[in-house]
Amino acid sequence: MDGFDEQLTAEMPWTEVVAVLRAAGWTPCGTGDWATALRSPSGTLAVRISPFDPAGPYSAMLYREAAHTRQVPALVEHRVLSGGADLTVMEYLEPVTEAEGTAFQQSIARRDAPVAALADHIAAVHARGAREQPWWGPLDDNPANVMRGSDGRLVVADLFYADGPALYATVRRDPDRIVRDYPEPLRRHMTELPLASSGGWAAGDAERMRAALAAADERLLHH
Repeated sequence: MDGFDEQLTAEMPWTEVVAVLRAAGWTPCGTGDWATALRSPSGTLAVRISPFDPAGPYSAMLYREAAHTRQVPALVEHRVLSGGADLTVMEYLEPVTEAEGTAFQQSIARRDAPVAALADHIAAVHARGAREQPWWGPLDDNPANVMRGSDGRLVVADLFYADGPALYATVRRDPDRIVRDYPEPLRRHMTELPLASSGGWAAGDAERMRAALAAADERLLHH
């Protein structure tokens, strides 16, 4: 019922991936600044699809490496799509109260005994992202990143992120730096973020950034 793999190809743009999954019965269950989420027909899985998310592979890495703690989402699949978009399939999670989320985040920050192994994995993966990624943000301690699995346990998700405001300010100011940091196949869709939490793109902004990046790609090609 929740099949997805046989319907997707490596060449599909992220918008087509969303369309294929929706046609297969996956239903929208949330949209943020960076990603769109769909829930599987059975209700047991969720897929997070981002047009551009340098932090996506690191979240998947954490879910794999800290799986034994059962304090991260159960990961089904992660893949980088055509053009650098990011797809993560994992168990469907329910929200918790802000108080519960805050308490769990604070427990991780203190490295309390029940979450000490999780905290170590988080620190290790975050440090790797900081070494490997040119635009890396601090840990996201938003209580909304704490959720509950169907078995009642608390898990933490989406702790890592690229520094979007600084990154996109640099796209506008110094696109040549961006094309050096992110080759075109990894950021083809970076001006297609949903920005649902921030109110969307200003009129003409995405188009201007795409033109500036294309011109910078040409300059790099002929350098």
